[in-house]
Amino acid sequence: MKKKYLEIAEKGFVIIGLTFFTGAFDIGLTLSTGPLLPGIIRTAIRYLIWLTSLLLICLNWKDALRTVNRDKILWILTLIILLSFIWSEDTQFTLKNSREVWQMTSFGLYFATRFSLKQQVQFIAWTFGIGALLSIVLALGLPSYAIHQDDHPGAWRGIYDYKNTFGSMMIISSLAFFLLPTDNPRQRLYKWAGVGISLAMILLSTSKTSLVLYFLLVLILVFYSKFRWRGKITVIFLDLGVLILGCVGTLVIGNWVALITGLGKDPTLTGRTIMWSVILHRLQERPWLGFGRGAFWVPGSKYAIEVGRSVGNGFIAPHAHNGFIDFALDVGYIGLLLFLLSYLIAFFRALKRAYATKHSEDLWPLAFLIFLAMNNMTESYLLRLANIYWVLYVTTAFSVFRRKQPSQLKTS
Repeated sequence: MKKKYLEIAEKGFVIIGLTFFTGAFDIGLTLSTGPLLPGIIRTAIRYLIWLTSLLLICLNWKDALRTVNRDKILWILTLIILLSFIWSEDTQFTLKNSREVWQMTSFGLYFATRFSLKQQVQFIAWTFGIGALLSIVLALGLPSYAIHQDDHPGAWRGIYDYKNTFGSMMIISSLAFFLLPTDNPRQRLYKWAGVGISLAMILLSTSKTSLVLYFLLVLILVFYSKFRWRGKITVIFLDLGVLILGCVGTLVIGNWVALITGLGKDPTLTGRTIMWSVILHRLQERPWLGFGRGAFWVPGSKYAIEVGRSVGNGFIAPHAHNGFIDFALDVGYIGLLLFLLSYLIAFFRALKRAYATKHSEDLWPLAFLIFLAMNNMTESYLLRLANIYWVLYVTTAFSVFRRKQPSQLKTS
């Protein structure tokens, strides 16, 4: 009986932890406590999740050490990020906010160590499914909070901070539900209901980028699930996969102006390309190790002001609207190169795993990694602030190396 309660408590902790890193608590705390207390409560929750993750890692330290050894490049990169306060433009700001990297990495390591891929997909589906349902409840009960009123009127943001964030979260939700393993008709009903609700939320967010990404990812997943070669992947199949991805990428990049204009946006990606030109010029001042995590965009930064002015008077840019550029700003080309090496190794292992399995959850690493790369082309969803994307990347990078599924909690 005691073991059962501990399992229930741990499941609750995982869902709360994942939800926290999505930023969904911010609106809830504001509604329940007013404008003054959310910061204090959020900090308390953050440290509770961090300390609990570290405790559970220590309790399973042998498994944690095996997990850590799966991706040494990622740990070297994490160390560089944590030490970036040394050369930061704003030492105190970077040092203070380095705790976010500790927290995300600790929870990601715990999640990868403690649960199999099947269980991870189940937890992610539960978490974002709850997020979708709460977004519907909030939109019906308090539409002024869940639906944009002034900017982007009518666009849903749900329990998150912005419509694009909401759309991005619902893409993760749809992927998790789409790949959710099912053993009976009731689970299949739950699975497809989750896919349908997630798609409806993407449409209500009015995020065109999220909608395009959703359909591209579904097409890729259908291809891999229906036509993958069920055996050990060969160099030929690997090359074929790279060729297909390269052709699709070339087609999209070569026609990006027409595509974007067709979606009702200007060819400069709403000023993003202008910003990127200024940012990349500034990056040449510190090309190897960057400006320190978050220092380029610290409030009042001369760089943020300069980038904002390139788009319009009075605008102060909060980030680069490109996760890879922001990564380079934080830890330079050295840090970006290490990340790309870690990503590519994980990607090719995920590709191999996707071809060599009959289980839907084994496609999750490939699906998430493709989504992560595509989603960071026009948004900064990698290392900025405390976020779910870095948590899931750490989890995925470690989990894709796993050969055997350990004995874990039963979550089905």
